[in-house]
Amino acid sequence: MKIELTSEQSTWQYEFRNFVDQEIVPRAAYNDKQEQIHPEIIHIMSAKGYLGSMIPKRYGGMELDNVTLGILNEEMGRGCSSVRSLLTVQGMVALGILRWATESQKDYWLPKLASGEVLASFGLTEPNVGSDAKSIETTAVLDGDEYVLNGQKKWITMGQISGMFLIFAKYDGKPTAFLVEKSNVGFDVIPMSGLLGARASMIAEIRFNNCRIPKENLLGQVGMGLSHIALPCLDYGRFTIACGSVGLAQACFEASAHYANSRIQFGRPIRENQLIQKMITEMTVNIKAARLLCYKAGYLRDTGDPDSIMETWSAKYFASTMLNKIASDTVQIHGANGCHNDYPIERYYRDAKINEIIEGTTQMHEILIATQEIITVRRASRKAANLEKSKENISHDLSN
Repeated sequence: MKIELTSEQSTWQYEFRNFVDQEIVPRAAYNDKQEQIHPEIIHIMSAKGYLGSMIPKRYGGMELDNVTLGILNEEMGRGCSSVRSLLTVQGMVALGILRWATESQKDYWLPKLASGEVLASFGLTEPNVGSDAKSIETTAVLDGDEYVLNGQKKWITMGQISGMFLIFAKYDGKPTAFLVEKSNVGFDVIPMSGLLGARASMIAEIRFNNCRIPKENLLGQVGMGLSHIALPCLDYGRFTIACGSVGLAQACFEASAHYANSRIQFGRPIRENQLIQKMITEMTVNIKAARLLCYKAGYLRDTGDPDSIMETWSAKYFASTMLNKIASDTVQIHGANGCHNDYPIERYYRDAKINEIIEGTTQMHEILIATQEIITVRRASRKAANLEKSKENISHDLSN
């Protein structure tokens, strides 16, 4: 089997890398220190159309295939994890609208999201609810021609600057999705700071105090919030984070290789130290493996293969866990320099940990992947046993 990018995908990769080197990397330290994305970055990304990377062209988007989307998120992750998170949540909300909105909702919102006129946030997590998403406590009640929302959301990426939110609340006890504008009365944003990593993700807590939204802002149907809307959106987010983890790991590797070449100890560059060579080797192999997992997941997503869901889980699990090992080794290679913000290494180390938590923790991945694979093996065993039994029956019939 031949695995390689198409000429078009390679061209995109070259463009994305140059863009990140010129526009994102120079501003990444600012993003981290100020805990906000440099305004110029959002402007430039909007002009390039990257905020609408997965939105169809008929709505003004780029309509990139999933492998190319993965490359874009890899390069953005290499430059700044917070900028990658902006791409992620914009795409998650756009996907929910694209799949389940009415035509009028699509025509209104998708062009705004594609152009960057409106930034969007995904509102599922709450103070008391993380992985157990079905237990959301935010409620919605229908009052005439309006829904009334009450409750709280927390850790909402880009919540400080988004103009529109895809919010999940329980209506009549059923998880349901709503499109909520920041301008609605009773909608309050409380900025949060002090995040360990990805500090420019501009997270916020959202509070609904009798927040009224038009009845038409229901997305999909009542009760479809998690199974039909949230889960596919989270799957998309998981894919972009896996790819972003590969990008951040690549940044760690490049910094380590450069430092190992230039740092002289005992009269020779530290790259000649076999223990340093071991770390560099492990970085190289793990990055290549994670990248191939992401490419495969992207390919399966493009072909509509149902196995893409589990492949995405596998890609995110491996990419985020190998990233944390690579980031740790990068700090080790840099020694004291890796512990100070004169170098970007300590930022890489902090950002890496975030990727192991968001869109499904490592432990949740382990539970789901192990469970699914055991079921798959069991089914295969039963199928083989049934096939063997059928052969025996046929043989018995023929002998008679």
